[in-house]
Amino acid sequence: MLEERPAGENPFCTRCIRPGAVAYCFPAGVSIEDLVDRLCINHWHGQIVGPHGSGKSTLLARILTAVEQAGRQPVFFELHDGQRRMPSDWRRKTELSAVTAPVIVVVDGYEQLSVWSRFLLKRYCSRRHFGLLVTSHVPVDLPDIFRTSTSLEMAQQVVRQLIQKKQMKISMEIIAELFARHGGNIRELLFDLYDLYEQQLNMVDGRRRKDEK
Repeated sequence: MLEERPAGENPFCTRCIRPGAVAYCFPAGVSIEDLVDRLCINHWHGQIVGPHGSGKSTLLARILTAVEQAGRQPVFFELHDGQRRMPSDWRRKTELSAVTAPVIVVVDGYEQLSVWSRFLLKRYCSRRHFGLLVTSHVPVDLPDIFRTSTSLEMAQQVVRQLIQKKQMKISMEIIAELFARHGGNIRELLFDLYDLYEQQLNMVDGRRRKDEK
């Protein structure tokens, strides 16, 4: 069960679990430098593939920093459900960035684009000698940079990261139950922990008010 905690921000709120706020948990023997090396070998073209909630966006946020340190200028686009085209200003944004450094176009949620939009983007990057790095739930005919997956151990590591500065504990049984319930989707697991945390806080506040009467 969750133990009582002091008042403060919910460690599972959107700000705390957004991409980049939590470190990606790499399997043994893999590092961010390895992924940037693969990207470089493939002329800065590649795909990060994995199921929902497996940490693709979290990993991508870490790679963007490393790519920039390697001398490439990332131009980031995040696609949402049903977005079949790139944003209307994507070419202008990319061209402006290319003035200062070699560009790599980065698209989170690439599989949502139509076949025609993917073709146009790939052709554009090829002709302009720009890199192209994407995340997708399925392979999209780009070189593999990394395949994300989840495990109960990874879920436990993520939760430990989030609560390490809080005076609280979460039982491994709860994490295991939520992990199984959501089929390994760690993002959905964290959403449930947010709700559990708020429920517990309300109970603590209720008892405190009762004691003060």
